[in-house]
Amino acid sequence: MKWKLTLRYLLSTVLVALIVVQINIIIAISISVMISLDSQKNDYSGFNNVEKFVRDFNVNIFNNTNNISNVFINDKGKDVLKKATAWIQILDNDGKVIYQYNTPGKIRDKYTPVQLINTYKYSGVEGNESTVMAAEKNINNYSYTYLIGFPMTKVDKINITTDSDSIWDIISKVMLSIIVVDVIVATIIGYIFSKSLTKPVKSIIGGVEDLAGGNYESYYKEKGIYKPVFNKLNNLADTLKDNERERKKIESMRNEWVANISHDIKTPLASIKGYAELMFSDYDIEVDEVAQYAEIIDSKANYIKELVDDLNLTMKLKDGYSNISREEKNIVSLVRGCIIDILNDPKYSHIDIDFDSEEDNIVLKIDELLMKRVINNIIYNSIIHNNENVSIKINIILDKKTHIIIEDNGKGISEEDLKYIFERYYRGTNTGHAHKGSGLGMAISRDIVKAHNGDIKVESKLGTGTKIEIIL
Repeated sequence: MKWKLTLRYLLSTVLVALIVVQINIIIAISISVMISLDSQKNDYSGFNNVEKFVRDFNVNIFNNTNNISNVFINDKGKDVLKKATAWIQILDNDGKVIYQYNTPGKIRDKYTPVQLINTYKYSGVEGNESTVMAAEKNINNYSYTYLIGFPMTKVDKINITTDSDSIWDIISKVMLSIIVVDVIVATIIGYIFSKSLTKPVKSIIGGVEDLAGGNYESYYKEKGIYKPVFNKLNNLADTLKDNERERKKIESMRNEWVANISHDIKTPLASIKGYAELMFSDYDIEVDEVAQYAEIIDSKANYIKELVDDLNLTMKLKDGYSNISREEKNIVSLVRGCIIDILNDPKYSHIDIDFDSEEDNIVLKIDELLMKRVINNIIYNSIIHNNENVSIKINIILDKKTHIIIEDNGKGISEEDLKYIFERYYRGTNTGHAHKGSGLGMAISRDIVKAHNGDIKVESKLGTGTKIEIIL
């Protein structure tokens, strides 16, 4: 777009220059045409220039004898003069008229050199309204001077006599006038061109100001040289609008999450505080009751600790947590160990978990504790968010990369929940009331996998179960 803008600017500059030059040329041609048309009004037998007409008339002058006084014009010459309503006088070297044709009644028959000059220079010959032009004809080595007069209504002379300084003054004024006119024309044309360039820029600046002010509803027609800019401006407005909508949604989710976390922390704290006060009271408590109360307090404290640990870990991962102690571990053994630990818990011993791996030994450089956290979190989600008869299949496939696939046949996840499955603070609508989590589990799992330069994918539909694939 930059070169297009530069090209348009150069083009506008060149066009301004060309238009100004053309205007000057048109003015000059117009003046020439006007002069030419004025001359053509006096079309004398095909001649459109009076002086040329007079010079070329000498072909009609003859003298067939040795007597210089026997000069005459032929019939063609007479016809030409009649058509031009002109007259002619032919003079010898002494200025005496030796032949004339179609002359007015009052006219000289002899001219002194001064009279001849004045007659040629000024219109009007002794009261006769004629403009006289002079030329010569050489016959038999004798030079005749001839005068041809035209009616002043058709041909006239304007004599200008001035000094050289005045001429240069006139020329300078004419040139200055032309320059002033050219500058005015160039300014007007330049303004028109610049307006076509700057008007879209004003729209762009206005669009940027709207975006800065939070107005994302403006739409700009994508046309002209700035079409790509308007396109990007509209796309930016759409992106900012979506981001603002998403920000509000995340803000709402976070507020809801904070409220839930506060409630989840307050509930065990209330139990801890209640049992602690009971144990410190004067109430006679049996030993077995003390042990029972202490177990409840420990359980509630561990729950709060898990919530705090989740918060701490997710903040570290969000900020690019890189303190991962990677060691070479057999991922097959790690996953198998997580399954065994879950099944050894009496609460989950009845769960149907099927494990299969193409390889018995797949060594990866991983953080064992964090990766166990991911596997346990996904398996526990399949157990907790589904019915007791849920079946879970876990497969490990080695294909350039290691694929850990955890799939269940449970309730599945709705499309709306699936979009936010990895978002912090989000709790799905199918989360049971009995399950009180931090809402950070899947976000933490994703961040741990990403920290291992891996990827995690989720596929799910309501009523058909959920499939989660970890790629390392």
